Amino acid sequence: MEKMIIPKKNLPEFVEKALKEYEVIAPTDNEGVILFKEVTSPSEMVLEFANTNLPAKTILLQQTETLFTFSQGKTVAVTSPDTAHKKLILGIRPCDAQSLAILDHVFAGEYSDPYVTRRENTVLVGLTCLNPAVTCFCTSVGGGPSSAEYTDIQLTDIGKHYYVEVVTDKGKALVENMSELFAPATEEDEKKKKELEEKAQHAMTRAIKTDGIVEKLENMFESPFWKNIALKCLGCAACTYVCPTCHCFDMQDETTGTRGARVRVWDSCMYPEYTVHASGHNPRPERMNRVRNRVYHKFSYFPKNCDVIACVGCGRCIEACPVNIDIIDVVNTAQEVNP
Repeated sequence: MEKMIIPKKNLPEFVEKALKEYEVIAPTDNEGVILFKEVTSPSEMVLEFANTNLPAKTILLQQTETLFTFSQGKTVAVTSPDTAHKKLILGIRPCDAQSLAILDHVFAGEYSDPYVTRRENTVLVGLTCLNPAVTCFCTSVGGGPSSAEYTDIQLTDIGKHYYVEVVTDKGKALVENMSELFAPATEEDEKKKKELEEKAQHAMTRAIKTDGIVEKLENMFESPFWKNIALKCLGCAACTYVCPTCHCFDMQDETTGTRGARVRVWDSCMYPEYTVHASGHNPRPERMNRVRNRVYHKFSYFPKNCDVIACVGCGRCIEACPVNIDIIDVVNTAQEVNP
């Protein structure tokens, strides 16, 4: 892993150079709501934030996406959207970068999804989390506030400079094209970075118990515990929409005359209509079934199928829940119910 620094005064030039080759997406302030958006100038981005309100998955797995359009004349013509544009996501937190690696298990399988092409053509420039929020628990699920494992380049704010870790060949190619903006890291730079990382690590005050979680959940599927949790839930699905690893979607065909489009839109397993069969049968008719399914999907089904917990500990669902359902408390209490 190559280590260097970039002075903060050079970062705007870094972005301006990147804009010549990439569609640059960065955190932006939208009247107090921090969202990833395409920027056309370095002045539009903000890098002082706990985390974005919506995850980076919104860039690669769009909330509403036209998969293809079609028209009918003497022959049927089908056109697909262009997904080959090169993107650079700047300022992605370690938890969001980890979430994309989890989504790879879903979309990078036997059939090539548009997500895959976008992912391959995207460079991730991460930003170390030096001030974790009270709702963060990434260290419980294989991550960390300074983890660079899932990024191409990782930046750490060490004062007047960003400490730069070049992680992948993608990141190396990007840095080599702008080598004049960077300088080798000194021992003092490395020492400062380590001190900040240790401070951030100690700031993580909450944790979720994951040891043996799959087996413990299997043994409490019919527990009344889930009904008690569901009594509080409103079924609003806010938790799933802000979650960086939730990926439920619906398909809609929209037509006008001889033209039409197939559109994919985000959906949620927290809605009763989501699981209704064509026959009218619903295997998850009660809110209790849906609350339980959300927890089991992340901490039981996904680990069994893909050998990874489908939660990155970003804490967004905790902050978004209007009735203060806390996933940390839910999972930890569930294990106490079934020790």
